Amino acid sequence: MAEHVDELVDVLIVGAGPTGLTLGIDLARRGVDALVVEKADALFPGSRGKGLQPRTMEVFDDLGVIDAILAQGGTYPTGATWQDGHKVGEHRMFEPSGTAPDTPYGKPWMVPQWRTQEILFARLTELGGKVSFGREVTGFAQDEEGVTVEFASGAAVRARYVVAGDGGRSVVRRTLGIGMRGETVDPNPMLVADVRITGLDRDNVHVFPAHGDDGFLTVFPLAGTEDFQVIAQFPDGTDVDLSLDGVRKAVAARTHLAPEDVTELRWASNFRPRAALADRFRAGRVFLAGDAAHVHSPAGGQGLNTSVQDAYNLGWKLGAVLREGAPESLLDTYEEERLPNAADMLGLSTRVHRGEVQRGRATQQLGLGYRDRSLAVETRTDLPEDALRAGDRAPDRTVDGVRLFDAFRGPHWTLLALDTKAPAAAPASVPVVRGPATETYGTGLFLIRPDGYVGWAGDTEDGLAEYAERYGLGQSLVR
Repeated sequence: MAEHVDELVDVLIVGAGPTGLTLGIDLARRGVDALVVEKADALFPGSRGKGLQPRTMEVFDDLGVIDAILAQGGTYPTGATWQDGHKVGEHRMFEPSGTAPDTPYGKPWMVPQWRTQEILFARLTELGGKVSFGREVTGFAQDEEGVTVEFASGAAVRARYVVAGDGGRSVVRRTLGIGMRGETVDPNPMLVADVRITGLDRDNVHVFPAHGDDGFLTVFPLAGTEDFQVIAQFPDGTDVDLSLDGVRKAVAARTHLAPEDVTELRWASNFRPRAALADRFRAGRVFLAGDAAHVHSPAGGQGLNTSVQDAYNLGWKLGAVLREGAPESLLDTYEEERLPNAADMLGLSTRVHRGEVQRGRATQQLGLGYRDRSLAVETRTDLPEDALRAGDRAPDRTVDGVRLFDAFRGPHWTLLALDTKAPAAAPASVPVVRGPATETYGTGLFLIRPDGYVGWAGDTEDGLAEYAERYGLGQSLVR
């Protein structure tokens, strides 16, 4: 390894995609010195991950970017099926759903990935975070105190921890020798392209079913832009042409449009849908997150969203260890919680791709949680089957005039005391919300993690102080 190190940081994040930028934001607001490095010279230019699930919208609310996300995106239009140049039917892209008191963002939101990344990048910069472009990782070595990372050019960087958010072909994962097991979900190659098109309205997602040897072709109007996204399936063995002429030929062959109706090609890529999961999400001081840890079929919009959840889970834990005195063992819970969660989402996205499950409540990620994991401590007994428990997502509500998501927003834990006596003392870093029982929570004490899940729940404060001290909350919640 290189002897010269020109920068020392707490956390080095490899990859400036949604994973890396989300983690960078979370660490920056916690006062953690983090550096994001990106092999490319600029942010990703395409729209591939365009669907934000309701749970991701809640994360973005907490991170301070929800207003920009809402302003620069839109809902998914109704799907329209075409045949012989005519619309022959309409269908919902998702099972119907809506907002509720505990779910302020009740349906998926469309924002092209490039725009989501621009919004995250702006927020990271606003918080004083840094992204260094044109930095290709070529190798690293770790010891008991940190990791030294080398690049194709320039001096090495020394970090206490490294997080790999460098995609499905992750250099970091391969260097660690961590395997990735999976399957090809669909043997047929796919084209995805951002284009300008004339002759199609923006009120529908336009679906052109497979015909003959040609696979399906779908055209999405990308909310908040003048662009459309074209997704086309090709027979196995096809060498997909990513040029403007190639996209024009695919569109003209499968729709009523002429080649010249595709007026501009802004970005294009090809892929073969697959599902794969890394054997581990951690090796020493190096963590895998996002596509470096799990690769999804695009069906159901789970890949980007699961990646954001990885970063959100890991961010508060790194912050607690680096800034709040939490034990280093807290970082073990990242893999414990996220690996099985990612495995479940991989299975779901594969079933959606194969038409076995419809997009809807199951794909919104609102029901995901961490029950039966070591951070979930439930001290109540004889609960009804549908009761909110430790490990569950903490839903929104208004309690005695206080909106819970407003109280949760920020890098802190929150204590709810609902129709139950609150502890006599609490550290200033842990706000306490007091109020009557609510329909969703019932009664009791609920210690809400910084990532919006119930960590500890009880009818009394017994055991709460020990839990709080274990995870670096400063002085005891009970004196």
